[in-house]
Amino acid sequence: MQNFLDFEKPLLEIRTKIEELRHLKDDSKNIANELTSLQDKFDKKLNEIYSDLTAWQKVKVCRHQDRPKFSDYINNIFESFLCLSGDKLYSEDSALKGGLANFQGNTLVVLGNDKGNNIDTRVQNNFGMAKPEGYRKAIRLMDLARKFDFPVVSFIDTPGAFPGVDAEDRGQSEAIGSSIRSCLDLNTPIFSYIVGEGGSGGAIALATGNEITMLEHSVYSVISPEGCASILYRNSEMSENAAESLKLTAQDLLQLKVIDEIIKEPLGGAHRNVQQTCEYVRISLSKNLNKYQNKTKEEIKEHREKKFLEMGREFLEI
Repeated sequence: MQNFLDFEKPLLEIRTKIEELRHLKDDSKNIANELTSLQDKFDKKLNEIYSDLTAWQKVKVCRHQDRPKFSDYINNIFESFLCLSGDKLYSEDSALKGGLANFQGNTLVVLGNDKGNNIDTRVQNNFGMAKPEGYRKAIRLMDLARKFDFPVVSFIDTPGAFPGVDAEDRGQSEAIGSSIRSCLDLNTPIFSYIVGEGGSGGAIALATGNEITMLEHSVYSVISPEGCASILYRNSEMSENAAESLKLTAQDLLQLKVIDEIIKEPLGGAHRNVQQTCEYVRISLSKNLNKYQNKTKEEIKEHREKKFLEMGREFLEI
C-alpha cells in the first residue's frame, strides 16, 4: 500500500476499505459495484485535497519518501548516462552525482542531488546534503561542459548543504560560492529543475541556470520552515506559519519571477506516477534545448547574468 501523508488520512481510510474488498473471495456484482464506487470516491477526495494544498502541505509532499529520485530521472529521460566520480581534490561525494548523458542526439552534463532510495543509501548520501567535495565535483563537470560545449542539466532535491563540522573544515561556503560562480561564468546553457526540496545555498549552487523550472509541489527557499521557525519564533512548532511566510512554493516563486516555469505533477503528487512525471520533465528539457540551440555563447552567458541581476528589482521601493 502507498505511503500516505498525515493530511491524506481520508484517502487512507478509503484505500483500506478498497483493499479489504479486493481480498474477499467474492466476485459478485455487488462487490464490483462497491469497488467502483469507492475508487470514484477516492479519486474525488484526492482531487479535492490536492487542488488546495497549503505551503506546509507542499513541503510534506516534496519530502515524500517515494518521490522520484535522481536515478529515476536518469533512467526515464536520458538514452544513456556515464557517471563521473570524484572532485580530484579530496574524495567522492555520493550526495551529489553527475556525469555525461545522451538526450535526443545531444551530449549533456547532468548533475543532481541523490537522497537515496532506502535507509542505507539515505544515510550514505547524507539525505542529499552535499559536502564541499560534492560541489567541487560539480565545478569540475561544469568545466568539462565549458571545454566541450555541452549544455548542463541539474536536478535539485536537497534540504541544503551538509552542516557538519567536517564540511565546514573543508570549506563548505567557499565550495558553494565557487559553484555559483562557475554557473554564472559558463558559456553553455544551464537548465535547472527543482524536483523536490530546494534548500538554501546548497540548492542555488546548482540552480543558477538560464531556465529554472520547478515541479508543481516542490519548494525553494533560503532556509527550511523548521529552521526559520526555530530562529524567528524560537519554536519549531511554528513551521507551518514559517512555510507560508517564506513564499517557497512554485506558484509563489513564479509570481515573484524567481523561476521561469512550473511543471504540473500527476494528480496526488509526483510519487503517484513517477514515469509520467519524468515524461513531463523530458518534454520541458526538449523545449529548452531547442530554445537555446541557435544562441551564441555570449548571448547565453549574458542572458543568465541579466536574469539574476534583475531578479527582484521591480519589488524594490526606491
